[in-house]
This record gives sequence, C-alpha cells and structure tokens, in this order.
Amino acid sequence: MKKSDLPLPKNKFAPLLLKWNKENNTRQMPWKGEKDPYKIWLSEIILQQTRVEQGLSYYNNFIKTFPDVHKLAKAPDEKVFKLWEGLGYYTRCRNLLATARFISKERKGKFPSNYEDIKSLKGIGPYTAAAISSFAFNLPHAVVDGNVFRVLARVFGIAAATDTTEGKKLFTSLADDLLDKKQPGLYNQAIMDFGAVICKPAAPLCTTCVFKKNCVAFLTNKVYDLPVKEKKITIRKRWFYYLVLVYKNEIAIHQRTTKDIWQDLYQFPLIEANTDMTVKNILQQATKKNWLVKSDYEVVSVSPLFKQQLSHQLIAGQFIRIQLKKQAKDNNGWVWVTKNKIAKYAFPQYINQYLKEKLGQQSLF
Repeated sequence: MKKSDLPLPKNKFAPLLLKWNKENNTRQMPWKGEKDPYKIWLSEIILQQTRVEQGLSYYNNFIKTFPDVHKLAKAPDEKVFKLWEGLGYYTRCRNLLATARFISKERKGKFPSNYEDIKSLKGIGPYTAAAISSFAFNLPHAVVDGNVFRVLARVFGIAAATDTTEGKKLFTSLADDLLDKKQPGLYNQAIMDFGAVICKPAAPLCTTCVFKKNCVAFLTNKVYDLPVKEKKITIRKRWFYYLVLVYKNEIAIHQRTTKDIWQDLYQFPLIEANTDMTVKNILQQATKKNWLVKSDYEVVSVSPLFKQQLSHQLIAGQFIRIQLKKQAKDNNGWVWVTKNKIAKYAFPQYINQYLKEKLGQQSLF
C-alpha cells in the first residue's frame, strides 16, 4: 500500500461523503428531508428489519390512514395490525401502538426533542433515537446500522466483529468521531444511502467510490471479508398444521396470544410439532383436543407443503380443510367468521399464502 493510500484521515471522511451526497446521490424516499418527528419515527420503525422497497408502500399507507400520532393512538389494535400485515416482526407494531398512545396521552401529542427521552420510548433503541434526533432536531448523534457498519469496516479496514459488545463500542465511537456535527441529519442520511447504493453487501460499486483511493478493504482486496460477524444463526424448524374447520358458511379462527412469533395475529386451529406428521396423526390429536368428533366431519382437502423462512426459524406445514357436520365446541376462544369477513383479520404471511390461493379460487368454503 502506498503512503498516499494509507487509511483516510478522519477529518476527510465527512467532506468526501457529503460531496458524493450533493453531486451523485439520487436515492429518493418520501421521508428524506422530513422534519416531523412522527413521520420520521414511523419510517424508522417500519424500516427496522425491512427493505426500503418493501417498507415504502407501508409507510405511505400508514401516513394516509394515520396522518398524526393522535389518529394512530386512537386506532383499534386490529386495524393497525391489519395495515401492518405482511411486514413481520410484529413486536414493532405493538411497540408502535404503545408509544403512539403514550405520546398522545401523556405528552399531548408532542414528541420528545432530546436523544435520551426519545431513546426511553418503547421500541426505540440507540439507532432509531439517533435518526430521529438528528433528522428532526439536528442533534449531533451518529446512526450506526448495518449500512454504517459496512462502510466504516471497509473504508477503515476494521476487522472487529460488529455483533460483539467490543465491536459495537468501537464502531459507535468511530461513527461519533466522523459525524458532521453541524449537519448531522444530512450526514446520517448520506452515509445510510451510501451504504445502500454504493458500498452494497454484494457487488459494491468500488470503481466509482469516492473512497477508493483510501479504502483499506478495496486496496487490500478484502471487500467481501468485511464487515465481520462472529455469531452464527441457529435456525429452529417448526411444523405448523392448521385445521381449516368449516361449518356451513363459517370458518373457525382464533388469536395468538402467547409471547411467540405472530403474537396478536389470527390463525386457524393449530397443531404444532417438532417433525413432520401424517394427516392421520394430526386428526387423532385434534380428536383428543375435542376439536373433532368421529363421523361428524369430512376431510375435504390437504394442501401442499407451505414454508416461510423467518430470521431464526423455518416454519413448514400444511392446511387440512375439514367440513364439519356439527359445529365444534368452542373451548379455545375461536371466532366463527364468514368468507366475506375473513379479510378484516390480520394473519401471518404463512397463512396469507394459503388464503390468497384459496380465496382466489373461490374455494375456501
């Protein structure tokens, strides 16, 4: 590495980044430049664990339906969950409602204007607090997310693991040092955009990068080695077998209330297993639960295998459609709904795959 190619001096980073932002950043998003903390907060919560391309339509729908925090706070849980349907990570939605109601009632609709108070709100961590405080109130707090980890790790050649306490402290300290204190909101948006469109995880645009003369990863051929993660994700496999119980023109559903995936969403009566099961075994378990009575039902169809990959879990299973001659005993808080009302309830994406197929064929009942 030539002397002129040594790691970039810290005081040169922000000017180069902001020059790129001014001259070459064409990334358009409706919340860019936004000063309303409610809209910024909403966009940040939606974009947690979500690609911008997917979150964009959700953001627009939320702003249209709930233009201010009071409207969101007053909305029934079911309406908000239905609007959130398909985004996943539903704890975000529960926290969204809790924070909206706190701000609406306890703070008369006024969003806190300092970093620590923002960070104390439910569902808001250091990254989101930094984003809101810098974008809405121009406070000097650096955002540190996946894009920022990647840019800093590559440009400065940092091999510390981003998912360790020591690594997070190192990157956070560096991010604070690099931050343009006079225009933190502009800087934060610029570095996130740069990570998303230039310093991408795969196929980064190194040859056109403003840091290519000083980027340690580029100059040492370690672009795809950085950033480093230490922990390996263990995937848990779960088998979900849903009984689509139909009686006359109604179908049984109920709400998931346990603290697990898809909490507060609706589903069909479920038999869960740690391995695959035969239809015969599933029906035997349903009979033991008093969901079915022998000779009082008919198995109409068994779906193909459905799968959904979550961050740490793989859900696989089937839907068994059963026509009842007598309505099953309601001992599980079931709700019996007609086909034209089922769309009002929020279901996990796993079930929506099945519903979309069946409703499209007009064959659910």
